[in-house]
Amino acid sequence: MNAPPPASLRLIDLAIGERPQERLECFGAPALSDTELLAVLLRSGQRGMDVLTLASRLVSEAGSLADLVAWTEADYRRVSGIGHVRALQLIAVMEIARRVLGQRKGEAPVLNRPELVYAFFQPIAAGLAVEKLWAVCLNRKNRLIRCVEVSSGTATGSLVHPREVFRTAIREAATSLICVHNHPSGDPTPSSADLQVTHRLREAASVIDIELTDHLILGTRVGDPAGRGFYSFREAGLL
Repeated sequence: MNAPPPASLRLIDLAIGERPQERLECFGAPALSDTELLAVLLRSGQRGMDVLTLASRLVSEAGSLADLVAWTEADYRRVSGIGHVRALQLIAVMEIARRVLGQRKGEAPVLNRPELVYAFFQPIAAGLAVEKLWAVCLNRKNRLIRCVEVSSGTATGSLVHPREVFRTAIREAATSLICVHNHPSGDPTPSSADLQVTHRLREAASVIDIELTDHLILGTRVGDPAGRGFYSFREAGLL
């Protein structure tokens, strides 16, 4: 009679040459595939499924490793072998990756066009289920000084006061400011509330003598009727 399969197929159960952890030690992280890196995080599979197969299934169902950033706990738990604890661990890892990208170092980028702002924010805002607003502080050459998350709302909206938006700009001695917020629906078309907020921000900017360069709404190219993935109040002539 055949023995039943092990309850949990771990990395250590794989052939030596196939173990992602040992490949990581020998060749470094860049040598590993997306599936192998995910397998290192998961550490074990489940009954009848080794950890590499489980990792491969996650990547396949999401579409790519990057698309896992947008997954919720419910999304992860729909995959056999991913329970409550594992789902939360993966969500935490993906959020760390998002924040690292948002705090990347190096020469400060020039953000003088909405396309550049959109590209800068794509890895930060991708897959967010709630609406957030950021204040992007710039110097006289339109280089980024600091980007600060000002508010985080619900899936339907986010309240913001000009005082909170410009506080960081004043502290950082910014010459100008770009406000950026996301629409979780993917459609960046401004709402009436967005128009009102922009009007208030424009008035506040004139009082404190910090230029409001633009207000950008982030969506997705698929969800945007114009196919661009963002809406610029400056381009629309509303600033």
